[in-house]
Amino acid sequence: MDQSAPKPENIIHDTPDNPAPENATAGYFETRDNKKLRYAIFRSSVTRASGTVVLLQGRNETIEKYYETIRDLTDAGLWVATFDWRGQGGSERLLKNSIAGHVQRFSDYEDDLEYFLENIVLPDARLPFFIIGHSTGSLIALSAAPRLANRVEKMALSAPFVGMQDGRFGEPMLRFMVGAASMFGFGRKSPTGNKRSNLVFEGNSLTSDRQRFARNRAIYDTCPDFILGGPTFRWLSECFRAMKRVHRPAHLASIRIPTLLLGAGADTIVPIETVEELASHFRASELITIDHAQHELFQEADIFREQVMAAIKAFMPGEL
Repeated sequence: MDQSAPKPENIIHDTPDNPAPENATAGYFETRDNKKLRYAIFRSSVTRASGTVVLLQGRNETIEKYYETIRDLTDAGLWVATFDWRGQGGSERLLKNSIAGHVQRFSDYEDDLEYFLENIVLPDARLPFFIIGHSTGSLIALSAAPRLANRVEKMALSAPFVGMQDGRFGEPMLRFMVGAASMFGFGRKSPTGNKRSNLVFEGNSLTSDRQRFARNRAIYDTCPDFILGGPTFRWLSECFRAMKRVHRPAHLASIRIPTLLLGAGADTIVPIETVEELASHFRASELITIDHAQHELFQEADIFREQVMAAIKAFMPGEL
């Protein structure tokens, strides 16, 4: 590690009921196109580590949101390396309107992941490498997976963002609308505006656990610069393109990494039927559905979250 890097406490943050795990190294790295992204590596206190998990967050998430899961993994003898995606959390924002959730190209996410693996994780972390992803992070992993076979041993992907609930429009019409908006110069605008989302627990679509919901909201109250609004038309259009790509049988056949798919049975963001359809064509995968769970499986109530961690325990090394 770079000994001149800033101290972790100046980069990653605590809230009263969410202290950072010990043995952390944090800093920033510059991507190939000179974006500044925040990262952290958490070392296990177990003498003989079983490997390193590269933890890929979902949209509008941060390193701090995963402290509980990181602690579970390091207690199991695994190191954890993670970073905030470009345009969110403590990483560099991409627009003057910093609250807009934007990306110019979906491939930028994949390039950032590969750069992180090659330049931050590989030199300093413990082999073998595993990926745990959630939602958008899972979609990025699926899209990049054919190129990661020689570096990643296994993947566990929670509520992969491989489809979207239809809402008022069918998904084909929604794809057309956001693609047209992006093409005609509205790509940097958000269809939902700049309002901060998920402010109240009642009726939220993420978790049934009130305590974890409040804990996660406190992160944004403590670090208001982390706040993100709705996705832009361009972000949606690029994600729809990636969804279409990862559903192709030829793409799925090219993934050689054993993959555990974790579906949320009561997900109102990603239809469980879409995850099941993808799994049916994905020979390297196994699907486990957590019945009645909402979208954020790592932030869910213990009755659901414990099933998720047990499934990962059976799939990856270490004892959770």
